[in-house]
Amino acid sequence: MARAPFIVFVYPYVKVGDNEFEYALLKSADRGSWEGVAGGGEGNETLQEAARRETYEETGIRIESPLIQLDTVAPVPVTRSRESYLWGDDVYVIPLHYFGILADNRQIRLSAEHVEYMWLRYQDARNLLKFDDDKIAL
Repeated sequence: MARAPFIVFVYPYVKVGDNEFEYALLKSADRGSWEGVAGGGEGNETLQEAARRETYEETGIRIESPLIQLDTVAPVPVTRSRESYLWGDDVYVIPLHYFGILADNRQIRLSAEHVEYMWLRYQDARNLLKFDDDKIAL
């Protein structure tokens, strides 16, 4: 199935009190950095379908879980994608769309893409993120 020219980035979260949340960050197996769920769309998937599928594949969080699309959208150079050749020579950036997904519990089933996960309050999660756009979306 062909890769769609966009990326989704999803923050799993749980409510821990009145207006208090914890966010799951995953440690990348190949880069060693802390991040949310990330991946590309496949075929004719919508942004929401891709966000739900990627989250399920990387964490085991149910596809039916409440999903919110965040306002943050960031441009990403196509050179960060191995499939960039599919979109032609005139495509230089693709959009990165951010989401949050409510987890039923703190149990995460990691895929081979990640080696560890942590549930963190906002400031602790923000401090571990590498990219400004990821911090803004959080």
